[in-house]
Amino acid sequence: MDNGKNLESEKLQSQLQSLTGAIRTLAESCQGDSVLLLTLLRALEASHQEIRDGLFQASFPDNRQALYKLLKNIEANGGWPYIHRMKLRSLLGYYSQQLSPLEDSPAKSPEDSTENPQSLK
Repeated sequence: MDNGKNLESEKLQSQLQSLTGAIRTLAESCQGDSVLLLTLLRALEASHQEIRDGLFQASFPDNRQALYKLLKNIEANGGWPYIHRMKLRSLLGYYSQQLSPLEDSPAKSPEDSTENPQSLK
């Protein structure tokens, strides 16, 4: 019986590697386009929620031994799966870091220009 589960696990791992590769390739094809990458992240999050709230909850263990086995697996294999969302503050912090080199060399305002006859008044 364990041999059958091992084969299923190996098949699942192979399919997951293929799927992960396809997602990575898709993400790389969107490189540089934050809107498309955000769309991809939203789709992944929606899939995660759909699996978690539907299929996973429906497959919850119905006895203590099975629950123990599930909890042991969660603990042994890295905890509960979670999709981390970038906080808006982090996004703005990243954005301000990108702008800081520009801010170090202040742009001339029209009032600083000697070519502007209005500035001579």
